[in-house]
Amino acid sequence: MGSFVPAEQARLPLTDRIFTRIGASDNLARGRSTFLVEMSEVAAILNLATPQSLVLLDEVGRGTATFDGLSIAWAVVEHLQANSRARTLFATHYHELTELAELLPGVKNIHVSVQETPNEIVFLRRVEEGSADKSYGIEVARLAGLPPSVIARAREILRRHEQKEHQLGEALAPSVAPTNGKGEQQALFTPIDREVLDTLRSADLDTLRPIEALNLLAALKKQIS
Repeated sequence: MGSFVPAEQARLPLTDRIFTRIGASDNLARGRSTFLVEMSEVAAILNLATPQSLVLLDEVGRGTATFDGLSIAWAVVEHLQANSRARTLFATHYHELTELAELLPGVKNIHVSVQETPNEIVFLRRVEEGSADKSYGIEVARLAGLPPSVIARAREILRRHEQKEHQLGEALAPSVAPTNGKGEQQALFTPIDREVLDTLRSADLDTLRPIEALNLLAALKKQIS
């Protein structure tokens, strides 16, 4: 297309089509939600892309519930890798998707490096191999000018959510049953805890895929709550 290439020299392949799924907007006149518009565009990409195509995907699955969106994004990556095999750039905040680099040949993780200081973060705009180790959403919100009270509250809520996830992990970990002081073992599980235990016992961990394990954990969390 005559675009500038930031390199002393480059070798570029021929591309038959460029497919993009970037941005989001409702189509109220046609009764289509943001998520439906997104899925329609993704469907067109999956059905039409070829090995000579270039596919650019941004945050696929963000328009619906977290686990639904993650499941769809995971399946989309698998389909592109196994079927069309188009050259693809897939930007996402679903950290779980980084596992695909270890499961699927040809899939690699890259991230933009960030320098952290005690008071701020600096986006270095340098692309490096590997996945990002954390999200900087709250810091970006601070840079955008959200009131300090909102940023402080967001950090507090984030800490609480992280603590709950840690507590859930401890609750599901094996432990020694307590006694009543007389050497007799007390009942460790309430009825709802027994349901969780039965679910874990029936799960075939040897064949469980990562996304299925994530959905299982979400279901168990709902039972405990």
